[in-house]
Amino acid sequence: MRTFNPLVTLALLVMQTASIQAADLNGAWTIDASACGQMFSKENNRIVFKKDADLHAGGLIVQGRQVTGTFEKCTVKSLRDDGPNMRIIAACSDGVSISEMAFDLTFSGENNITLSSKEPVPVQMPYVRCPM
Repeated sequence: MRTFNPLVTLALLVMQTASIQAADLNGAWTIDASACGQMFSKENNRIVFKKDADLHAGGLIVQGRQVTGTFEKCTVKSLRDDGPNMRIIAACSDGVSISEMAFDLTFSGENNITLSSKEPVPVQMPYVRCPM
């Protein structure tokens, strides 16, 4: 049984809509803003995960259509804009297998989003952008 993975959800962030451009979603995102300094750093002008970032709050790095988590990488394949929400399909790999996942993304401010999935079980995860 596949569990909800925050990395897959961030893949949703990379899509463009009429009101928000993909570039606005680039950066480091986490479920706990107080953990930003423990999870992310900059190397050669790029955001990267710190060593042992997976021991802290869930997080994602969005760069264009690529979304990277501590254990998984996703590429956004498609999106459908449904007003304040977006439906996103992403291909994700954990290094062993590739799976296609569907998510809903709701914007709740410039630096706040909520990612949700209905399968395999309903889950909602709020994310905040880390200042980098």
